[in-house]
Amino acid sequence: MNNSRTNSNGGYDAIVIGAGHNGLANAAFLAKAGLRVVIVEKNPWIGGASVSRELHEGWIYSNCSYVCSLLRPEIYRALELAKYGLQVVPYGGSVTFTQDGNYFGSYVDEDVSRREMARFSERDADASLRYHADIMRQCRFIRQFLLRTAPDPTSLKPFDVKEMMHLGREFWKLGEDTLGDLIRFYTMSISDYLDEYFEHPVIKAAYAGSGIIGSALGVMSPGTAYVLLHHAMGEVDGSIGSWGFARGGMGAIAKAMAGCFEAHGGEIRTDAGVEQIIVKGGKVTGVALENGDEVHAPLVVSNLDVKRTFLQVMDEKDLDAEFVTKVRNFKIRGSSGKLNIALDGLPEFPALRGNPEMIRGDMHFIDSIERLERAYDDWKDGSWSKDPYVDLLIPTLTDPTMAPPGKHFMSVFVQYVPPKLTKNGVKGCDWTDEDRDAFGETVINQISKYSPNFRDLILHAEVRTPRELEAEVGLTEGNIFQGELTLDQLLFNRPIPGYAQYRGPVKGLYMCGSSNHPGGGVMAAPGANAAREILRDLRKPNTVPEGWLDD
Repeated sequence: MNNSRTNSNGGYDAIVIGAGHNGLANAAFLAKAGLRVVIVEKNPWIGGASVSRELHEGWIYSNCSYVCSLLRPEIYRALELAKYGLQVVPYGGSVTFTQDGNYFGSYVDEDVSRREMARFSERDADASLRYHADIMRQCRFIRQFLLRTAPDPTSLKPFDVKEMMHLGREFWKLGEDTLGDLIRFYTMSISDYLDEYFEHPVIKAAYAGSGIIGSALGVMSPGTAYVLLHHAMGEVDGSIGSWGFARGGMGAIAKAMAGCFEAHGGEIRTDAGVEQIIVKGGKVTGVALENGDEVHAPLVVSNLDVKRTFLQVMDEKDLDAEFVTKVRNFKIRGSSGKLNIALDGLPEFPALRGNPEMIRGDMHFIDSIERLERAYDDWKDGSWSKDPYVDLLIPTLTDPTMAPPGKHFMSVFVQYVPPKLTKNGVKGCDWTDEDRDAFGETVINQISKYSPNFRDLILHAEVRTPRELEAEVGLTEGNIFQGELTLDQLLFNRPIPGYAQYRGPVKGLYMCGSSNHPGGGVMAAPGANAAREILRDLRKPNTVPEGWLDD
């Protein structure tokens, strides 16, 4: 990687802003097609939110994104990421602790999971067969569109007409009943959806968490059923809905993509934050860096979110006023926090003494829909949740490379954490270090209720609120999806109508981040899809994988 200063264009065909996984994927596909591409990254490291960092000596933290499932296998194969060192190690199972000292476990083995569910409700055990079948049907339908460019329903261009016809055919194949279920699903809350299958509060709470991760919505908010689907449609080793750890931390994904990119002649410049995208005569000509340098190319691809792209690194005079208004109205609301903890040993969870293997999966500590909704109420009031939903994992039980022998790394993802606080009745207050530390204590106290030796094992803890996520990673308000995953911001509405095909409102400007279809998560689909559209515009041979085709 190169962090040298330059004032020449270096003969670049394209500049990609941001070395997150979407920017790296986009740049790698462009480089494979023969373009000379440079990535400019503000941090001294690459990966964006897909990063591994040694923040405590001997420990590797996945200190932002922390699990792998959504990364599209078509992209994994096309970029030969295994060749460049990426190995995803599957893990399975989860456990939801109850306040009475019991737990509900979910297992990889479906028969074992049904027996466990029957321990709480025979009726729910039977209903789980129908539930999983219905979720997989929804997954199969949406997965085919992840690597396709969304059509513009208002356009009569041949591409858009063809894609709208394809979309119509796929809807037609579903049949009337299934199509009705699909439409209801996209507009329902995860709470209402689970009520149609299950009766036991612990079982509903265990499934509901996936409907709120990364979202500024509660379990009773319309639209959260789709958020659950967004987390369920990934795969590891061909197993749909499975999750895994990138060996060596999530930065291994970025490292492998960078390896592919550089092997095809690409250049990465770190410590190269962008001050402004340069526009002359209605066309982009390059970028001005924060250090005063300029880098020139006829194409600029932004991996920043839509607000950061158009409201921070572009001059509003180069944009239409109506477009700017729509960008301002795009919903990017922070709701998440993260703790990364170095442990001196393995914590004990008394409830699991008869089943210690359960600590290898996800652990959660909220056992009812009502507690989940109250956690959201705190966020609405401008406070972090006093009884938070956490997704706790100990990756070193599966990937021991992340900590010294006998030691462990713990990843704790938290909902809900607002981007601004209400203090003494005053809304919109900035976070302070004292606020951050108090939030961290809230999470540590909750875990300690279920693991009495946990606090004594803590050697180091990194606490991250939306303030840190925005400042370090560049995520507006700390929103991990670069925009809400609600129906009004999906498919041809993402990020805004008329600009859902990765092309910006200025000639030569493209967008490849998660503000674009199909949305957030370590998926790399927005980056790949944007590369396909760029190569199509340049009439270059296209090596980017595309969604399932039947025409």
